[in-house]
Amino acid sequence: MRSPHRTTPAPGADRSLLRDSSLVWLASGIVGVSFGAVSVAGGLPLWVPVLMSLLVYAGSAQFSAVGVLLAGGGPVAAVATGLLLNTRTAAFSLAVAEIIGTGRATRFLGAHLVTDETVAFALAQSDPVRQRRAFWISGLGLFAVWNTGVLAGGLAGSALGDTARYGLDAAFPAVLVALVLPALRGDAAVRRCALPGAALALAATPAVPAGVPVLLALAGLALHRRPTDRGAAA
Repeated sequence: MRSPHRTTPAPGADRSLLRDSSLVWLASGIVGVSFGAVSVAGGLPLWVPVLMSLLVYAGSAQFSAVGVLLAGGGPVAAVATGLLLNTRTAAFSLAVAEIIGTGRATRFLGAHLVTDETVAFALAQSDPVRQRRAFWISGLGLFAVWNTGVLAGGLAGSALGDTARYGLDAAFPAVLVALVLPALRGDAAVRRCALPGAALALAATPAVPAGVPVLLALAGLALHRRPTDRGAAA
């Protein structure tokens, strides 16, 4: 028997989520192509970026790990660098733990799909049902597009090795700004939390490794938990 508190999304709800997610998927595919191309053009065999994308699935950590390898560092240094940059996903997982759903298999797969983009897209939705659907729609699509892009870029090899020439490195930041702006315009509480976090991250950027400013900015996110969200989670 269906719970009276559960709501069934309107047919147009999934279409709107797919439309909004497609922007992030496009950026992910472009950056995935650049990652595969840079890896193979730098001398790594194709299976390295492909397998890393399937098992690690963390863009900034992957770029950093490959950068260490191409610079002559060993596997231990590469793994340590990737783990350091990916520690922020622990906080992200806490933010979406109730959104992902129950069940061991569901949580295992959901944990693998936790990224900056899926968490931001899910938390930007207005109710718990839509948040869950947004997480899974954006997460599964992002995983598929990222890995397809990495494979395509790796096959292209050195033809796209100089990704900065094409501006591919700016794709993700541009899409993330477009995703965040509506929430900032529509919610004063989000602005009050986001601005100090952004200021702290900007101030720390010259002094700390890449990825750490994101951890500092999460202080603002921790302050923002709506009373209605607490009631829904109870």
